[in-house]
Amino acid sequence: MISLRKNKGFTIVELLIVIVVIGILATLVITAYSGIQQKARNSKRQTDLSALQTHLEAFYNDNGYYPSLTDMNNQNFINNLKGLDQTALIDPSNPSQSKTLVQYPVAKSYAYTVTDSNSVPCEANHEDCAKYKLTATYEGTVNGATVFIKSSLN
Repeated sequence: MISLRKNKGFTIVELLIVIVVIGILATLVITAYSGIQQKARNSKRQTDLSALQTHLEAFYNDNGYYPSLTDMNNQNFINNLKGLDQTALIDPSNPSQSKTLVQYPVAKSYAYTVTDSNSVPCEANHEDCAKYKLTATYEGTVNGATVFIKSSLN
């Protein structure tokens, strides 16, 4: 009587196929996670600028003008904007950035451009500030746009 001995285990080809499949799945998960993180940061940018807009409009209603860029970058001034979460001044892809706004839109920073009613920068005489534009640069595009802009309501 001849007994056939069956080997138990996996062949090298089977192991390689499993490793390749696991690698492909890992790549898909990492790519999807990266896209989700990017969408979350873009959503935070929109929320931050909306919060800033709310506080700027409240300031305008109380004072009749918008604060200058210098005011917006003054810690004492920001502390007086009650209820403003100061992390709203920081782009989510650059958490180590100081809580300052820049004048012109650049990646990883929020921009605040303020002008008088004739669209002339009003930094020297901030009580003439009648319009502003808040800008955040997206990572990639959102609905075909590369930047998110909130403008003064007046």
